[in-house]
Amino acid sequence: MEKYLNKGIKDIISEFPAVADILDEFDIGCVPCNVGTCLLKDIVEVHNLSPEQEAVLMQKMAHVFYPGQDVKLPEIKRTTSATQSTEIKYSPPMKVLVEEHKLIKRLLAVIPNILEKFDINSEDDKEVILNCVDFIKSYADKFHHAKEEDILFKLFEEGLDIVQVMCTDHNTARNHVKSILKGLEAKNEAAIHEHLSGYRELLTEHIKKEDEILYPWMDRNLSTSQVGNLYSRFQEVDNVLTADQKEKYREFVRELEKD
Repeated sequence: MEKYLNKGIKDIISEFPAVADILDEFDIGCVPCNVGTCLLKDIVEVHNLSPEQEAVLMQKMAHVFYPGQDVKLPEIKRTTSATQSTEIKYSPPMKVLVEEHKLIKRLLAVIPNILEKFDINSEDDKEVILNCVDFIKSYADKFHHAKEEDILFKLFEEGLDIVQVMCTDHNTARNHVKSILKGLEAKNEAAIHEHLSGYRELLTEHIKKEDEILYPWMDRNLSTSQVGNLYSRFQEVDNVLTADQKEKYREFVRELEKD
């Protein structure tokens, strides 16, 4: 089992497709991930399974890796102990990020309605798309993602797989935005639909991974002093947007929700 614990999850799924179903059974969202370099042992720790859940997961995988054999299951060394509770309790700085996610998710929720009504020849409709792009670039990226990339992620080992997956998602999202703007310029309605929908799908899964997996795991690995320092630095970044700008984006989303 040790060789598989130290192997990238995409390689494992490629060799043993049945592993994908096992991961889904435990709500471990590695299957749709476009990177897939995370090691199996890290995935088990990050998802904070209880000892009982971990034992069942590893036993199911052992049956796939070594059918018909009696395999001794290795103990995965944890940097922190797993908890039995399913309730997620965030530290103050993580709560800040989760709260920001709520407004982003509200925008994501109205994108299908925007696209359903979108007419490339309508100046009003194009203005809505441009305002969506402004929200994404200014609020979701410069304001929110900057806290993650420039502050939070810096507290962890450079090159950590799960952090790299998140950063790859951020860059993919930025590429979607560039393609949306190119589509507007070229009056390519299909491209706008493709990339705004792609952005929505990517960020929906991305936020779920952060809220339910990454942030709780990071919280378990941060010291009390690091949590306090994070909160202070997040407050400094809040000045990137003025109170009026933040209210502008909240009002923009509220208006979209009325349509």
